Amino acid sequence: MNIKQRQLKIGDVVFTTFNTIFMLALAVVTLYPFLNTVAVSFNDGLDTIRGGIYLWPRIFSLQNYKAVFFSGTVYNAFFVSVARTVLSTVLNLFLTTMLSYTLSRREYVLRKQITVIVVLTMYFNAGLIPNYFLIKGLGLLNNFWVYVIPTLISGFNMIVIRTYILSIPESLVESARIDGAGDFRIFIKVIFPLCKPVLATIALFVAVGSWNSWFDTFIYCSSRQDLSTLQYELMKLLSSTSNANANPAMAAGIGASSQSAAGLVTPLSIRAAITIVAAMPIIVVYPFLQKHFIVGLSVGSVKE
Repeated sequence: MNIKQRQLKIGDVVFTTFNTIFMLALAVVTLYPFLNTVAVSFNDGLDTIRGGIYLWPRIFSLQNYKAVFFSGTVYNAFFVSVARTVLSTVLNLFLTTMLSYTLSRREYVLRKQITVIVVLTMYFNAGLIPNYFLIKGLGLLNNFWVYVIPTLISGFNMIVIRTYILSIPESLVESARIDGAGDFRIFIKVIFPLCKPVLATIALFVAVGSWNSWFDTFIYCSSRQDLSTLQYELMKLLSSTSNANANPAMAAGIGASSQSAAGLVTPLSIRAAITIVAAMPIIVVYPFLQKHFIVGLSVGSVKE
């Protein structure tokens, strides 16, 4: 082994060592806030005020979660959130992919004009008040479908999926046409199955956005408790705890009748429990989509 090869080998070892240390430090910085929140959520509320909780609860307690779930509205809100997330994700994927396939066909004469119109929606928005009057004019106020219909098509998702479709060999489409397949059958049997990686990526985007949304509930459905979403209920509970003092007899937003179930909770501890409750469903779903995430996003974002 000559000197140049030895130096190269030493350089590789140094790079690998520093890269490993950097990635470990990044992982710790990224995971610590979440793990700390989990520890606080399972810790006794009064003990949390003392501070000094890091990765493990000092006095284990489930009272914070009992306080969150004590109200019966949380369960209905959870069902509404799941329903809107599932419907929004499924319909958005199907309709956006269908639009993307249409705009990827070179024989479609209006594809450039429609693409420009869709892209413009990413840069210009009418604003909150015009949107409110539009929803009101469509009869969607205090209606469950106000959660679904405005999210049926996404300009950004359309561009990503269309770019991915353009990377699919045209010979597959031509072969299907020779066999007598029409556009819809080609879309269902050929294009849609081949878009699995990018669809998994888009599904994660849409699902997270739908699950975390609470402002539309506040604007359009706040007068109907049966249409309240989990995020909106947790936001109200979080707002209540933010205004509460550290009185151990007070589970903010729950009321005196819930004190026996809520136990001794404080705004800090119940806030941590709310955060975990809101994040857990997405954390459970993400591992199933992770293997498709990078492939779908990278292939769907670059067209050579």
